[in-house]
Amino acid sequence: MRLLPLTAVIALVVLPGSAAAAAESAPAGASGFTITDPRIKESSGLAASRIHPGVYWTHNDSDDGPYVYAVDSATGKTVARVTLTGIGTPRDVEAISLGPDGQLYVGDIGDNLNGTWDHVWIYRFPEPKQLADVTVKAEQFTVKYADGARNAEALMVHPVTGRVYIASKSEDKGGLYEGPKELSASGTNVFRRVADLPWVTDGAFSPDGGRLTLRGYFFAKTYPWKDGKPEGEGERVDAPWQGQAESVTYSADGGTLLFGSEGESSRVVAVPVKPASGGSGTPAPAKPGATPAAGAPGPAGEQGGGGFTKGAAVLAVGTVLVLGAKRLLRRRPRD
Repeated sequence: MRLLPLTAVIALVVLPGSAAAAAESAPAGASGFTITDPRIKESSGLAASRIHPGVYWTHNDSDDGPYVYAVDSATGKTVARVTLTGIGTPRDVEAISLGPDGQLYVGDIGDNLNGTWDHVWIYRFPEPKQLADVTVKAEQFTVKYADGARNAEALMVHPVTGRVYIASKSEDKGGLYEGPKELSASGTNVFRRVADLPWVTDGAFSPDGGRLTLRGYFFAKTYPWKDGKPEGEGERVDAPWQGQAESVTYSADGGTLLFGSEGESSRVVAVPVKPASGGSGTPAPAKPGATPAAGAPGPAGEQGGGGFTKGAAVLAVGTVLVLGAKRLLRRRPRD
């Protein structure tokens, strides 16, 4: 979680409301799963396992170490911690994605000072077949942007082509960057801008590769994916309000979007995927009364799926600003 853009802060502060109003508007009987591991305090990315039903991979934002955690959505408990070796000291890990090669890609791509670091890194390792604490040797890839250094929090691997994309985080000039066809561990991987985007904190491709969903602090949209780019203005997703909105992924079957946030005992909220308006092979929404797919912890209606209330916004802004400022001040650029 980082400091919010000034325009967003102003928009929140002028909204009327109260903590009581926020509490009154909270949905009754909300369901989902809560990440219970006290070591996971800054969950900043999510990726659904393809070989372990109902399991989601996540990681801390920073100041943790070279660790990736597997969380069982049925219990919220950590069922594996992977320790990465063969890499340097992680600086600002922001995203995780699973490629068609069965490997997990971890994006050490954050840059809170917007250009302090002239390169960032991606780490890659095979998704473990057994869920247990394990140490693995990961590959490390050096990344630079064709148009200069920038901050980013979203990394997405296309589930068909295997190509890696990064979405930069900027209030006025965010963009989608495409990596080379194949990453090289021996040289620099130059990512080139292919599309303009809004302020993005995470993104995910649908399992069939036909759609790209992006989220920010106050929005989420799904775009048709065509010719290596998102198409059109995107369709609004009824994402939940989360004070530290940092992650999104599709469930393994593509029928549900999972939205996560930072913070201790953070919740992951499920939102059923809407059918594509243009019809692109996207799964149809579940029928009323149907049992959610493995790893899909419940319908959005049970968790306040659409937007956020004015009272909740006012309640959250103070916490967001304080936490963001505190974390920004305690960080220092590393070589």
